[in-house]
Amino acid sequence: MENRVEPPILLSRITMFILASAVVVLGVLAFTIYNMFPLNRPQVFFLMTDLRNNQEIELQELPPQDENLNTYKQLFITEYIKHRNEVFSNPKAMIKKWNSKDGIVRTWSDNKVYADFANTAMFNAIMQGDAPDFEFVCGVDFVGLPMLVSTSEKKDEIRIDTYQIKIKYHCEDNTGRTTPKDYTIKLRLLTEEGNKIKWTNRIDNPLGLRVIGYEILSKNGDPLDTGFLAD
Repeated sequence: MENRVEPPILLSRITMFILASAVVVLGVLAFTIYNMFPLNRPQVFFLMTDLRNNQEIELQELPPQDENLNTYKQLFITEYIKHRNEVFSNPKAMIKKWNSKDGIVRTWSDNKVYADFANTAMFNAIMQGDAPDFEFVCGVDFVGLPMLVSTSEKKDEIRIDTYQIKIKYHCEDNTGRTTPKDYTIKLRLLTEEGNKIKWTNRIDNPLGLRVIGYEILSKNGDPLDTGFLAD
């Protein structure tokens, strides 16, 4: 009889438990609402406009001494190499990626560099529908960042930077994976002050950079010709 809880005490404990639970729920609700409406903190918004194929934007002065410019170009080069060499198992998407007039490789390359790219065995296999139907992918692994080899400036505010980078390239399908092959690539990048780019390309390439030279320094050919072949 000594351990018996009298009804008034039990009711009081139940009431306290309910009140404590309500306080916790209200606290969580208040925290959630606070994060949904951060009116006391600055927010950054991007306004996306409609695509306009016939509109161009003009690049203003580009300070060559900007310490962030080289980092931007290094990232541009790695993205270019990835778009040029990576293959994923969706032939229709690959055709759009590589052969579209607004594709990254086409818009970031001059005519000769793109023509060389379009002459590779992998490019033609995909465009002609000869790519395997099974899961087939090729990936690029970078060995360090692109290294600036030389810089030359010409008249009319034209600058050409030469970079060199090493990559490992491999492909795989449902039968296995090839041994990664090493490639050393030399790439020449053109920066032109006052260059005009399409409005639709302003996000992918706001500085209007173009690859005007793409050379495989290693002795085992282009990855798109040899990287997917069995050893």
